Amino acid sequence: MIPDTLPRIRIAQEDDIPQCATLLAELFSQEQEFTPDTSLQKKGLELIIGNPSAGVIFVCEHGGVIVGMVNLLFTISTALGKRVALLEDMVVKADSRGRGFGSMLIEHACDWALKEGIARITLLTDGDNEPAHRFYASKEFARSDMTIFRKLL
Repeated sequence: MIPDTLPRIRIAQEDDIPQCATLLAELFSQEQEFTPDTSLQKKGLELIIGNPSAGVIFVCEHGGVIVGMVNLLFTISTALGKRVALLEDMVVKADSRGRGFGSMLIEHACDWALKEGIARITLLTDGDNEPAHRFYASKEFARSDMTIFRKLL
């Protein structure tokens, strides 16, 4: 059981990578298109943490344990003429859900992005993940008419 302390949101550091990789394994085991691979997830986390111009990872720490994370990856929108972000991963540990940690993470990430001049945050969810759809809609994300295409290289 996690002690009843106040949670805090902070930017992930290199020593957070093992806990974040564990969270990603939980997330990818739920998603249809991805398979957990801790070594690959650690590499990805290292690439973001080691290169702040690529993105930022926020973690929610509660009782000394990382209970959730969200990351934003940066690019430029020619349509908006500004920097935009892709919300690549958002996950809260299964035993910590329903306690507001996800809301804290997404609200912190959105507030931070606004202060940094980010014009838009885009995210993807599984098409049948209705709880995620309701969560993001409650945070004022709107469904897009755009269709996703991918090509693995």
